[in-house]
Amino acid sequence: MSQSSASQKKQQWKPADATDAIRSIAQHSELTLDLTGHARAQMRERDLIVSEVLHVLKFGFIYEDPEPATQKGCYKYKVESTSPAGARVVRVVAIPWAEPPEIKIVTVMWRDE
Repeated sequence: MSQSSASQKKQQWKPADATDAIRSIAQHSELTLDLTGHARAQMRERDLIVSEVLHVLKFGFIYEDPEPATQKGCYKYKVESTSPAGARVVRVVAIPWAEPPEIKIVTVMWRDE
C-alpha cells in the first residue's frame, strides 16, 4: 500500500490493503488505542488483555470487506488472528485512522462464537 493512501484519515480499503494498513497503524509508536465499554466487557468475559488485542491488530488478517461505521466516512474491519497462547482465533472489530495513528476497538470475540 502506498504511503499516500495509508495516510488518509478515513478510507475504505479492500481486505488485503486493510490488513497492511491496520498492521502498520497498530505498530506505530504513537498509536492511540480506544476501547469501547463493550469491547472492555467482552475482553473481561474472555479473559483477554490489551496486549492480546494488539497482537491481533499487528499480525492478524482481514478476510471480508468493511462495513460502514456510525461515523460517516469511517469503516469497521474484522481482524482475525490466533491468540498469542494459540488456543483460539480472536476477532477484533476495529475502526482505524492513519493520521493520527488511532484504532477504535468496537468489540472483541472468539471467531467461532
